[in-house]
Amino acid sequence: MSYGIAPHENRCAPRYRLSIPAKMRFSCSSSFPVEVTDMSLAGFACDALTASPAGTLCWLTLPGLGALEAEVVRHDNDGIGCAFKNLLNLAVFNHYVRKYPVKNKVG
Repeated sequence: MSYGIAPHENRCAPRYRLSIPAKMRFSCSSSFPVEVTDMSLAGFACDALTASPAGTLCWLTLPGLGALEAEVVRHDNDGIGCAFKNLLNLAVFNHYVRKYPVKNKVG
């Protein structure tokens, strides 16, 4: 199984439902606002409804952090699910879990 599929299928890292205002950008396009609604060390989901097939490269910019490269692994009526190119640093992940309202632990 490729790494890009692992966050969607394996759920090997705890995921949290959050509400983080962020910006997303696809290759060769301008950034647009999104809400990150679910995040783990390996990936995230956001409310972007822009059509983007699996495999599309994107960059997520969270408040106070530079752009993080990711790859779309799913797109449906709930938004986009992406796998980070590199796992998030645990301290960075914990910062966002603490700073933004955690609605509930997912897995």
